[in-house]
Amino acid sequence: MSRIGYVLGTTAGGTGRHVAMLAEGCAARGLEASVFGPASAQGLFPAVSFAPVDIADRPRPAADAAAVLRLRRLRADYAPDVVHAHGLRAAAVTALALARAGRGRPAMLATVHNVPPPGTVSGAIYLALERLTARRADAVLCVSADLAERMRRAGSRDVALAVVPAPPAAPPSAEAIGKARADIGAAGRPVVLAAGRLAPQKGFDVLLEAMISLRDRDPEPLLVIAGEGPLAGQLAARSRAACRDVRFLGLRTDIPALLAAADVVVVPSRWEGQPLIVQEALRAGRPLVASRAGGIPGLTGEDAALLVPVAEPGHLASAVLSVLEDQALASQLGAAALARAQALPSASDAVDAALAAYARLAAGAAARPA
Repeated sequence: MSRIGYVLGTTAGGTGRHVAMLAEGCAARGLEASVFGPASAQGLFPAVSFAPVDIADRPRPAADAAAVLRLRRLRADYAPDVVHAHGLRAAAVTALALARAGRGRPAMLATVHNVPPPGTVSGAIYLALERLTARRADAVLCVSADLAERMRRAGSRDVALAVVPAPPAAPPSAEAIGKARADIGAAGRPVVLAAGRLAPQKGFDVLLEAMISLRDRDPEPLLVIAGEGPLAGQLAARSRAACRDVRFLGLRTDIPALLAAADVVVVPSRWEGQPLIVQEALRAGRPLVASRAGGIPGLTGEDAALLVPVAEPGHLASAVLSVLEDQALASQLGAAALARAQALPSASDAVDAALAAYARLAAGAAARPA
């Protein structure tokens, strides 16, 4: 085994960074790593070979057919031993591109990163992609146990949990923390921090409603949200309508400093796999309130966060208030977070796990009968 091909679709979050980590890690260990995906993602891969393939986040029959043909040609040119597709859209395109490869077909590994999108039509399409991936991929990795169970039901016989670590980060300097505090401008108010893509899955609308209910606390907590996304305007309008002072910081590269400046970190998502912000908060030893959703409890355990029901503003507000009003509880959560962080995987662990999977699948592909 010497060549690995990575396939991904449109990415706006951690999936692209995860693929970059794996590709660069494999290249550093002497393998040839190539990435195939939308041209918009090329900047994430400065250290490895990249070839554009237009794989969008929504079905487009003509463009999808072109992507299958393009990937089929690239497979012939690059001749990877294993193709590792990330996301069901990319996995489906990969499965179709490999369908006529014959005895020289590389092994296919798929990593599933997300749950079905809302909506009857979207859900039906997602189910079809699940079935295609489950039946065509030689093995499937999933970022949470609930996704793994879905893929087993869809027909996959080789399913395991993916290793998805947060990238390493040095502790923030006093200067960086000071700048973050100045940007926030809390003026003595407790800071409630959330970070992520401003999209429905992340539940920031639920968090905003929870914080509106805490308006009578003195001093009133200040909600700070770092990130960009399609709901930015809607969230800002809701905060203005409720006369709430919310800091929308936009996309930030100083998350460790923002974490250090926060009194409590909140992850209100409707679903998550192994979210980077949860891992970052654990490593920073910050008090954490999070939804009991997807892979979050697997990261935090029952001691390193206050876990609340999904999409319940009242429960979320109560948990945040508990942390802000009980310093002993906040300290206990912070200490438990640091202890829990010791068990989190590293980038090296993720690359080790991927290489072991590639070697196993490549050996199986070589043994396939003609």
